[in-house]
Amino acid sequence: MIERTFVMIKPDAVGRRLIGEVIGRYEAKGLKLVGLKMQIVPKALAERHYAEHRGKPFYPGLLDFITSGPTVQMVWEGEDAIAVVRKLNGATNSREADIGTIRGDFGLTVQKNIVHASDAAQTAEREIALYFEPSELWDYSQPDEDWLQE
Repeated sequence: MIERTFVMIKPDAVGRRLIGEVIGRYEAKGLKLVGLKMQIVPKALAERHYAEHRGKPFYPGLLDFITSGPTVQMVWEGEDAIAVVRKLNGATNSREADIGTIRGDFGLTVQKNIVHASDAAQTAEREIALYFEPSELWDYSQPDEDWLQE
């Protein structure tokens, strides 16, 4: 099933010049980039993004980290895009992530783990809407699309 998912490249990856590496991994897997922007996430937006963690001990540090520097927000599209992205990313705790995954290869800790990605279709829809207007998402064809679908 063709679906869309949200991915954010976190401040640690931007600061370590890993944007191209991360994007390249999703592209190499056959996903299509349909939305892209860079910003320092305002605190109010970060609070809405991570609302489900409000009240947890790590919440203040999470907000401080995600608003500490530039991030890259992306929308990726493809066959089972949510599951594909999560597999490419690896385990949330970078120390437990498999080598060959983005977090396994580049992540340092649970928080400094390079990327955030939606975990389900409803989450993806909510997160995409937080960061992108419908007019900022692109519908276009690529020459390899027939090869990437069964």
